[in-house]
Amino acid sequence: MPEIAVIGAGGWGTAVAVTLAQKPDVRVRLLCTQEASGREILAKRENVPQLPGVRIPDTVTITLSPEEALTGADGWLVAIPTAYLRTALARFRPFTRPDLPVISLTKGIEVDTFRRPTEILSEMLGVKRLCVLSGPSHAEEVARGQPTSVVAASPDAELAAWVQRHVGGERLRVYTNADLIGVELAGALKNVLGIAAGLCDGLNFGDNTKSALLTRGLVEMQRFGVTHGASPETFFGLAGVGDLITTCFSPHGRNRRVGERIARGEKLDEVLRGPMVAEGVLTARSVYERVTRAGLYAPILTAVYRVLYEGRPPLEVASELLDRPQKGEQ
Repeated sequence: MPEIAVIGAGGWGTAVAVTLAQKPDVRVRLLCTQEASGREILAKRENVPQLPGVRIPDTVTITLSPEEALTGADGWLVAIPTAYLRTALARFRPFTRPDLPVISLTKGIEVDTFRRPTEILSEMLGVKRLCVLSGPSHAEEVARGQPTSVVAASPDAELAAWVQRHVGGERLRVYTNADLIGVELAGALKNVLGIAAGLCDGLNFGDNTKSALLTRGLVEMQRFGVTHGASPETFFGLAGVGDLITTCFSPHGRNRRVGERIARGEKLDEVLRGPMVAEGVLTARSVYERVTRAGLYAPILTAVYRVLYEGRPPLEVASELLDRPQKGEQ
């Protein structure tokens, strides 16, 4: 019976731990990396701020001790936001081993270095067996057993199958994919477009606008991904268009909420206060730097950066997008 450690007890890490606990052939350890919130979760067996009403089963070992959570674990699932990932991992390297499977649940890109989460995991932990689990998977729904499909991506087909077998279940369907780069980039880029979708909502634009945004935004995601080594087909799968739809339409989408609140007049620093991390904000900066460096045509991704980091009015930026010269779709 495999022992799986989930590292990070935010909404997504907690949801995955709760889901894994439903499997009779898996034992779950949940490592809380933040002491204050971890003690509350340990006392109440519930992540009250992020997953209220979802009880963590007694079969899940909840701990603040890396030694207790990680020693001898058969696999690690890492659910730490990108901005904190490198610092957090420094504590965990003593518990690794060469053949340890490490699965990233993180959707983002590190600022300044442009490292993807699995690249950070490799650098900090010295492990080689890496996989990313991504797709349309809001924690609020997964934790409550709503049917969900995700993709486990790794060039190591045996590892992807291991994740499919041990993480997938009756309500969580896991597909496999060899394109780790594409799946990881798709998971990061869709967050930036989620902010764009929220800007549309905050400006009271309609379904036509958002549908056009998603369609043309997907083209930019694919263009960016292929330039950085991804397979174009990946962006039409669960990690691409699937996650994009969920992020841009769901009321749970934290990146969408960021855009909506900014379009309604709130300041970015006010919007970002709270327990949940909107990965798309920092990703927008990293992506813009890469777009500029590579000379890529990505007007929507660029527009999000201008609103967030240059303080441009959302309606003004939207008007500039519409005023571009007409062109052929292909």
